[in-house]
Amino acid sequence: MGFHEIRFPANLSFGSVGGPERRTDVVTLANGFEERNSPWAHSRRRYDAGVGLRSLDDVETLIAFFEARHGQLYGFRWKDWSDFKSCRPSAEPGYMDQVIAVGDGETAQFALAKEYRSGAQIYRRPVTKPVAGTVRVGIEGDAQQEGIHWELDPATGIVGFAHPPNEGMEITAGFEFDVPVRFDTDRIQTSVASFRAGDVPGVPVVEVRV
Repeated sequence: MGFHEIRFPANLSFGSVGGPERRTDVVTLANGFEERNSPWAHSRRRYDAGVGLRSLDDVETLIAFFEARHGQLYGFRWKDWSDFKSCRPSAEPGYMDQVIAVGDGETAQFALAKEYRSGAQIYRRPVTKPVAGTVRVGIEGDAQQEGIHWELDPATGIVGFAHPPNEGMEITAGFEFDVPVRFDTDRIQTSVASFRAGDVPGVPVVEVRV
């Protein structure tokens, strides 16, 4: 799948509408009870990139970005302003934010992830597009230094250690991240007159698996 490691202008994604969606198959039985099943292990996010447009200059920037991605052909990074950190929105990412793995003495590469908790239930979301320069990593509560103890592949979200962490050691990380997406349309319709009247184009964007 074609993917460009470039972020949609963050000032245009600010104010956009969107969020996660799930797919659930619901079957109502003859006795009134339901059977529910989901074929998706992970949620998929959708956004409207048109909502953040505030001027005709913004429209021009959007069209240029759309053309450079060839419509739906190439994916790109998207900053979800409502969920882009390993910690709370009001905090700064720290190396103990998320437990990403436990060492076994042999494995040296680990994938970043973010956990969502509600009561006893936990959803673990893979993070494949971390923002370079924001990632912090620790082992058993001790901060590790990038370039000496570990390296990051920002295109995959894989952290590679120079030496495999010892067995039983808790590996933690904090980070900012983007969502891998693509345009969900091959057409953008704009009108100078309608835009000045407050009518912005709908530009659907959908998350992709990478």
